[in-house]
Amino acid sequence: MPVADWTILTLYLAGTVLVGVFLGRFIKNSSDMFAAGGQSPWWISGLSAFMTMFSANTFVVWGGIAYEHGLVAIAINLCYGIAAIACGFTVAGKWKRMGIGTPAEYIDKRFGRGTLHFYTWFMMAFRIVGTGGALYAIARLTLAVMSGGGSAGDASLAGTNLNIAILVFALIVVGYTMIGGLWAVLMTDTLQFIILNLAVLFVIPLSLARAGGFSAFIEKAPEGFLAVTNDKYTFLFLAGWVAIHYFMIGAEWAFVQRYLCVPTPKDARKSTFLFGGLYLFSPFLWLLPPLLWRVQQPIPAGADAATVTRMAETAYILSCKAVLPVGMLGLMLAALFSATASMISSQLNVFSGVLTENIYKPLANNPSEKKLVHMGRLFAFLLGAVVALIAIATPYLGGAAKMIISITQIMVTPLLAPTLFGLFVPRLGVRTIWATVGLCFPLGLLAKFTDVLAGSWMADSTFTGVFLPLIVIVVVLFFSRREAPGWSAIRELSEREAGRNHPTSSAFPALIVSISLAVAASTLLGLIPFNETNRGLLAGFGMVLIVLAALLFMLAQRMKEKT
Repeated sequence: MPVADWTILTLYLAGTVLVGVFLGRFIKNSSDMFAAGGQSPWWISGLSAFMTMFSANTFVVWGGIAYEHGLVAIAINLCYGIAAIACGFTVAGKWKRMGIGTPAEYIDKRFGRGTLHFYTWFMMAFRIVGTGGALYAIARLTLAVMSGGGSAGDASLAGTNLNIAILVFALIVVGYTMIGGLWAVLMTDTLQFIILNLAVLFVIPLSLARAGGFSAFIEKAPEGFLAVTNDKYTFLFLAGWVAIHYFMIGAEWAFVQRYLCVPTPKDARKSTFLFGGLYLFSPFLWLLPPLLWRVQQPIPAGADAATVTRMAETAYILSCKAVLPVGMLGLMLAALFSATASMISSQLNVFSGVLTENIYKPLANNPSEKKLVHMGRLFAFLLGAVVALIAIATPYLGGAAKMIISITQIMVTPLLAPTLFGLFVPRLGVRTIWATVGLCFPLGLLAKFTDVLAGSWMADSTFTGVFLPLIVIVVVLFFSRREAPGWSAIRELSEREAGRNHPTSSAFPALIVSISLAVAASTLLGLIPFNETNRGLLAGFGMVLIVLAALLFMLAQRMKEKT
């Protein structure tokens, strides 16, 4: 990889650490550490939620589906946008109006300590394994790009380089998450959004030109490639995908945290609408490179399954490598790292917050705010160490990691639907959770991993994973006649929150983003002398970023004047 690309990647990684160190100055108490003091601007929260959906696996998995199956990959990702907008209309503001500090506090007060422990340890195990796999993926992808598609040297050297890459990436993400808390997560997510979209937008015109334009792409596309559904991804699958992600975006803790960190319920709704709106058009952009790559590098006739999988999984990065000028490959790697870092830092912060506020604090003897911040950072470090160890162990786990992730995917609706409906239905209590999980989880396992249910309607994963949990909830509620014990506690919290004065959004996020845009613009303009071609494109993108930086700087000044 050229020196310019190495330089860009190194400067980006160093910059994320510096942002975290700078934001550590604003961490005075546990609210700052885990909820950004309730002062995050709504657009920062929305961009952070958007980035939380990404990881390096996003480009490998969805890029692979786009390359192999076509437009259906975009249709699947549009489901996220529909689900997020539905959450904006129904639940985002409701979470903020409750006056809770963490989503786990809601579980504790609404359903009791036993349910809190079940959710904490089960969800944490799932997410830590998932983030470990994502960390492994970005380290493996980075080494593949740097070595031109393969690992240099013998197998032991390749394994050593991979482990070093994992540890370096883990130290960077854990470092800025520990020091800067949720503020660092929010701000680095926003900067990562900029880098990701800058890299993708740069690739699109170059990929289109290489493919001969849209008309040539449409003409050369395989049969069925431009259909929004196929035999594997049907309309029923898409409907189930919307439902699953409605419950995920509406009730999973990393997303709920985004609703709690803004000043008002209105801000929570606006952040979710931004998140959803971005997902209604952005898949057309960031999935276009692998779609175009299919007509440039078609799947050979008679290719075996292993060859198809390899070509699909590498389609995204190869399509970028084929067109990116000197220096921009480093930016693309930074974008891939950004996507993974966003996912990891979000999970580290939310679970370190739960362990601190909802597990450690009740057991400690009236700990000070300074002690809580210290423990939060310690938990973030320990969780980060576990993530790194899982990433290093991933090649030796075989299918174990994938199996754990598959099991927890079965659990998304059974776990999250009762807690989400618990925001609105007084009669919904803890027995609804146990009934839903107790029935749907075993059936989901049977449908996913055995042939016991083969041939019956229960063998369909959409039914057992989405519709059956909803049916169970309705049936249990039909026989529930009294208000659940935890409902009064939530009602009291909401009434107390209604009378509280809300803080105003902080101005410094806009200032930080403005400075970062100016740095990115300078980087693009600085790459012009190193490239013989695409100089006009580099200059054009650089000037657009300068204009955006100036607009955000003026916004930051206006926000300062208001406060």
